[in-house]
Amino acid sequence: MWYNKRHESPHFIRPLTEDERRQVQAGLRSSDAFVLRRCQILLASARSERAGTIAQQLGCHKQTVLTVLHCFNASGLAVLEEGSSRPHRLRTTFSQEALEGLQDLLHRSPSDFDKPTSLWTLELAAQVSFEQGFTPRLISDESVRRALKRLRTNWKRAKHWITSPNPHSLLKKTHEID
Repeated sequence: MWYNKRHESPHFIRPLTEDERRQVQAGLRSSDAFVLRRCQILLASARSERAGTIAQQLGCHKQTVLTVLHCFNASGLAVLEEGSSRPHRLRTTFSQEALEGLQDLLHRSPSDFDKPTSLWTLELAAQVSFEQGFTPRLISDESVRRALKRLRTNWKRAKHWITSPNPHSLLKKTHEID
């Protein structure tokens, strides 16, 4: 039963077959919280409870309930199987040309781009990539990391070395000066 009202749109699942009802009832004894929650949603909807009421009772968002109901109506008990949460396709921020530009960029010093450091960070690479027009908007450091992975380049965090302005410091470390 699908209809729209001004305040709340009650959406319900289609009637359960006897076999489906048995499987959903069995899912209430599942040790998997995902399956248990979805079975609770399906049975509550089968009792004609509204999505908002179900969400409030189970402590979840109304959209979660509506998604489960919609998926059940579309694919049946497959809704009880947890799918991958990984996106189907990751957006690539860098075109092949921009990737080559990024690689060239990282072989230069950040000071060439008026940055007050001599060490690249992922965040700095993202900023300079945007400034140089390699990306249409400022991107995350994780986007730079993925781009470097596409280039088969390993990124290692820069290590800061302490150096002394004293010209004799190296000699002192090797104990050649007393």
